[in-house]
Amino acid sequence: MTGTVTDNVTRMKGLYEAFGRGDVPAVLAACDEGIEWYSTEGNPWFTGQPFVGVQQIVDGVFQRIGTEFEQFEVHPERFLADGDTVVVQARYRAKSHQATGRPLDAEVVHVWDLRDGRIVRFHQYADTRKLADVMGVGN
Repeated sequence: MTGTVTDNVTRMKGLYEAFGRGDVPAVLAACDEGIEWYSTEGNPWFTGQPFVGVQQIVDGVFQRIGTEFEQFEVHPERFLADGDTVVVQARYRAKSHQATGRPLDAEVVHVWDLRDGRIVRFHQYADTRKLADVMGVGN
């Protein structure tokens, strides 16, 4: 791996560790002010357009995770990199969803694009059927 690729993987591993500790401000601080955050099409939270900027991510993603899921965690399993792009295979796990009481264990892939060490784009690919079942959407 080249230095930039290694640095980007190390940076992203650190951000997953920060999220795991509940240090969301550290994750947000790594984001460019114009970051574009794409949810998987079919995700119950999918709006048809990306969240743009840190405040939209807080409102549309992180606050909802905190209020709708008990003990939500992201478990990264594999990091792959190509230049300024880092791909992470992971699982979402939570003890339960507030509305249904159902536990969450879903496969996800995250694609992170960085520029000058800052996150400029995030794209989530997730098991949308599992998310919908756990969240009681479409049942």
